[in-house]
Amino acid sequence: MRRLGVADAVVVGLGAMLGAGIFVVFAPAAAAAGGTGLLLALTLAGFVAFCNATSSARLAAHYPESGGTYVYGRERLGPFAGFLAGWGFVVGKTASCAAMALTVGAYLWPGRARLVAVIAIAAVTAVNLRGVGKTALATKVLVGVVLGVLSLVVVVGLTGFAAERIGDVGSVGGGALSDAGGAGAPGVLTAAGLLFFAFAGYARIATLGEEVRDPGRTIPRAVPLALGMVLAIYLVLAVITLGVLGPDRLAASAAPLADVVTTVGLPGLAWVVRAGAAVAVTGVLLSLLAGVGRTLLAMARRRDVPVGLAAVHRVHRVPYRAELAVAVVVAAVVLVGDVRGAIGFSSCTVLVYYAITNAAALTLGRDPGRRLPVRLLAVLGLAGCVTLAVSLPPTSVGAGFGVLALGAGWYALRRRYLEHAGGR
Repeated sequence: MRRLGVADAVVVGLGAMLGAGIFVVFAPAAAAAGGTGLLLALTLAGFVAFCNATSSARLAAHYPESGGTYVYGRERLGPFAGFLAGWGFVVGKTASCAAMALTVGAYLWPGRARLVAVIAIAAVTAVNLRGVGKTALATKVLVGVVLGVLSLVVVVGLTGFAAERIGDVGSVGGGALSDAGGAGAPGVLTAAGLLFFAFAGYARIATLGEEVRDPGRTIPRAVPLALGMVLAIYLVLAVITLGVLGPDRLAASAAPLADVVTTVGLPGLAWVVRAGAAVAVTGVLLSLLAGVGRTLLAMARRRDVPVGLAAVHRVHRVPYRAELAVAVVVAAVVLVGDVRGAIGFSSCTVLVYYAITNAAALTLGRDPGRRLPVRLLAVLGLAGCVTLAVSLPPTSVGAGFGVLALGAGWYALRRRYLEHAGGR
């Protein structure tokens, strides 16, 4: 049943994106790129995401069904491209789910982060299994709470920053906005690759393609709206955080926004920010698990993964076996995983996913009603995805491409087996 309108789809996208970049990625990105370098990287990541969003929206309008680029790649580029996109999405977003769950644990109970992470996975899976209507409602509540907390950080940060500047010019931030970092262009590209992790949530709108009303109209409107709102929020918070903490303190911080309110003399609000962080990341986890489950559903329907995962609940109309399988794997990764490593790995595989998205969009004809140069944006998006993917830390690139190669090997062996069995 198609239940979601434009506003609901935008909220799903906001819930998927808000949190990861603000509470997780800013610190390692600042370490890679420095002060002004962080802002440049954020803008670059946002532009690549915009190119991808344009291509995703065009493709989703043509193929309004669950699966995202797994479907687009199959239909426009062939079965292997679709499989590689689906495989990259599933493994990359599984790592993302683990990173988000661990972040919830780190903010709520640092001494028992893994236990809290497993509990969060179980709770979010229970919400998703009740159906997309419950997911959308829960996401609306989460987004409202997060925006309230972020508004608090903005007001406190601006007030404190202005007061410090009046009392002692240049004492706060250590020249953050004029420091481009020591890594130069390579550092900016690495940071942009990491920050892309924060924008990838808009794909959740496309992967819910079977559940939105009038997808040809809803998806093209919802994707850029959600992306634009998140980019504006990220830029404001990045400037404030850099202005108060400076690039060095930001790079070393485990909880940058909590440190902002502490630095300006209001440490009592740190617990509010920590609670807000946990809520934000839970919202990301909510949408991530739903998106991965629906991609597995699409792959199972085409027998690229075990067909049993294609089962849909008779009442709630959700791919319950796929979502339960994802939850089990994510919980296992949480027990042995590392947050920053998971982010780099996820960014690499998801950038490959969006490279295939742009390549698929290039095969579409012209859109007479569009004013944007959509084919140029697809070319820039493809080039941007490849460049950012190979600019990530070497361990992330090696792990990401290694797992993609394993998936390609599985596909080749499976195809050979099916051809051999068919020839009997």
